[in-house]
Amino acid sequence: MHPTRRAIVRAWLAMALTLAGGRAGPALAEIEDPASATRVTVLDNGLTVLSLEDHNTPVVSFQIWVKVGSGDEARFTGLAHLFEHMMFRGSKNLPPEAHARLITERGGRINAFTSRDVTVYFADVTAEHLPLVVELEAERLAHLDISEESLASERQVVIEERRLRSEDDPRGRAFEALLALSFQAHPYRVPTVGWKSDLERVGVEECMAFFDDYYAANNLVISVAGDFDTAELLALVERHLGGLQPAQHIPRNPTEEPEQRGERRAVVHFDVRAPLMAAAWHAPPTGHEDGPALDVLSEILSNGRTSRLYKRLVYDEQAALFASGSYWELHRAGVFYAFAGVRPGESVDRIESLFFEELDRLMREPVSEEELDKARRSMEVGLINGLATSHALASRLGQDWVAFGRVRPLAERLAQIREVTAEDVQRVARTWLAPQKRSVIHVVPATTPAWPPSDQGGDGS
Repeated sequence: MHPTRRAIVRAWLAMALTLAGGRAGPALAEIEDPASATRVTVLDNGLTVLSLEDHNTPVVSFQIWVKVGSGDEARFTGLAHLFEHMMFRGSKNLPPEAHARLITERGGRINAFTSRDVTVYFADVTAEHLPLVVELEAERLAHLDISEESLASERQVVIEERRLRSEDDPRGRAFEALLALSFQAHPYRVPTVGWKSDLERVGVEECMAFFDDYYAANNLVISVAGDFDTAELLALVERHLGGLQPAQHIPRNPTEEPEQRGERRAVVHFDVRAPLMAAAWHAPPTGHEDGPALDVLSEILSNGRTSRLYKRLVYDEQAALFASGSYWELHRAGVFYAFAGVRPGESVDRIESLFFEELDRLMREPVSEEELDKARRSMEVGLINGLATSHALASRLGQDWVAFGRVRPLAERLAQIREVTAEDVQRVARTWLAPQKRSVIHVVPATTPAWPPSDQGGDGS
């Protein structure tokens, strides 16, 4: 085993054993962080390269983090996600889908995803195929086919994806409605896949302008981890991507969310056998000092069969099919959201009542040390697992750099988790999850009587 990974495993085993015995984990200085060897290089055109050699396995993960997501869209929605698809539609010298085929034929893995904040492309390959990956990325970044034909093809693919994941799926419909209710001004209210009317009407001219604005060299972060030589990688990137042009101005959507001044409620009618209850509260953005405590709170509420929500709603009361709550941290804002599925024969109103009773109890009574230790251990396991593969390491580098402009040390992140107290959990619950700050969605069959009653008026803000 590579010495860096061996040190990590030793430290993790020690931490697991001591925590299992109820004692403190190892000193943070004992935990070696492979990301500490990350090299940062900025080309003359502004393109940032994060490189981390790790020869533990003969695999390298090459990722391009484009600093654009649906939260940047101010006119047509869905463009960031549409371009995730367009990037595989071919270029000047490659036919559609050839990029992915050339990687997969060599045993590699290639994919992409879009969020509210970023669009990410990745290829995981063996070391000898890294030059091909760099050349292919340079080809589509410099010569992407943005034509009526390619747009028409991917437009229909995305519209169909929207239908399957949002319009015809009760949970997708609920989540879309929940964010649109919770965020009334902020662009995070718009689904990443976009609205169908925008997807149907956007043209080649708007697509070309979007590509020029956001796929510029100084809006890209390349993150590479695994089995490669740094000098050879940087020479490849300079040769093939050093000629990309930077943008003079990268437009951003400036809209911010006003303060919510009362509970908001809405009903979604859907052909569903098991109604759903969903709720959301505004929460702080990534990097906020309350973030670790909110993460611990979500672990206590909904991680596993012994979590509070599962035990109360699913096991004890047998009223829900599932119940969960989670803190979702985004670059400009955050959301704490919760979902519960209604068991046949139960009512969505009872599920909601039980759900909020558990939240109220958490605000009134400090969590136990046993619950707190279990939540912290779970989060620490997640962080250590994030060191297990080249792909995970490259993702960590890219995510941190785009969000913070630096790679956060593992010791710093572990310290934040270990410092969370029972009082912190109770404090963030009271601060961020107040009843007057929540938005509530019920997904129910159309035959359900109208709700809420007229005396339960909404926020009106």
